[in-house]
Amino acid sequence: MEETNYIRKYTGIRTDTSNNPRPTGTASGVKPSTEEALQEPPLTESYYPHRKTYYDKLKLFQISDLHKPNELKGMMSRPLIFLTFPVIFYSGFSYGSNLVWFNVLNATASVILNGTYGFSASIVGVCYISPLLGVAVGAAYTGWFGDAFIVRKARKNNGIMESEHRLWLFIPSLVLIPSGLILWGVGSAHHVHWFGPVFAMGVIAMTNTVGLQLSVAYCIDSYRALSGEAIITVILVRNTMSFAIGYGITPWVEDMGLQNCFITAAFVGLAQVCTVFVMIKYGKGLRETSVSRYEGYVDEMAKSGMVH
Repeated sequence: MEETNYIRKYTGIRTDTSNNPRPTGTASGVKPSTEEALQEPPLTESYYPHRKTYYDKLKLFQISDLHKPNELKGMMSRPLIFLTFPVIFYSGFSYGSNLVWFNVLNATASVILNGTYGFSASIVGVCYISPLLGVAVGAAYTGWFGDAFIVRKARKNNGIMESEHRLWLFIPSLVLIPSGLILWGVGSAHHVHWFGPVFAMGVIAMTNTVGLQLSVAYCIDSYRALSGEAIITVILVRNTMSFAIGYGITPWVEDMGLQNCFITAAFVGLAQVCTVFVMIKYGKGLRETSVSRYEGYVDEMAKSGMVH
């Protein structure tokens, strides 16, 4: 894909023989004087890259590609280095901790819906209409309502939008995550009507969607120029947590039983959501302390062609 591989060598500023950059034309808003124009070297054919022929574009290998620097090392190391940015790490933790509960739901769906309520495999599948509706509600909440909420918060803050404003949208999760987990696990342990666990599936799916979207948006709002590789860091943290719970949920339920397991899960989920208040209070300060590092990595990625 030529356009995404294109190396931009010119930035619209022509330099003279003394290596002093001079703005040309009116792009900078300043028109050069006649004397300055005469001192600048004329443009030559070598200034412009040669247009590729149709045959050149069909080549499997381009000679110019052999002279490009190898950026693989930086692309592999930066997502790991970004773990040291508290906001990026927290975004991954927040994403992963919300996804964990939906993984718990998936891992116990057959045990509860089939084992407790006697649903067939096809009916268990039909029950996933509830999470589908929950995802739609969560998307509308973080999308339509969330955007309006952010604008309102920015207006109250003298027209300045701060990344932490978005974190206030986690407030409903303080109630929804614990209640959804208790209704799902404890309700099933006490054989409540099947509508209770099915409704809980929708609640857990909704909180998962809210956590996913808010966590990613918080990361991008904080480090927009690094968002491409910062999201890789977020995914690394998320996948590590998701991988771990896949191994832990079965012995957790078997050793503690549905009731005690999900009471514990509800308090863990509540504690996890409460960490948002730490970032609401200290997130801006943490971002300010990382400004110089942020600018350094933006420059590094710009030189490698990763930021345009």
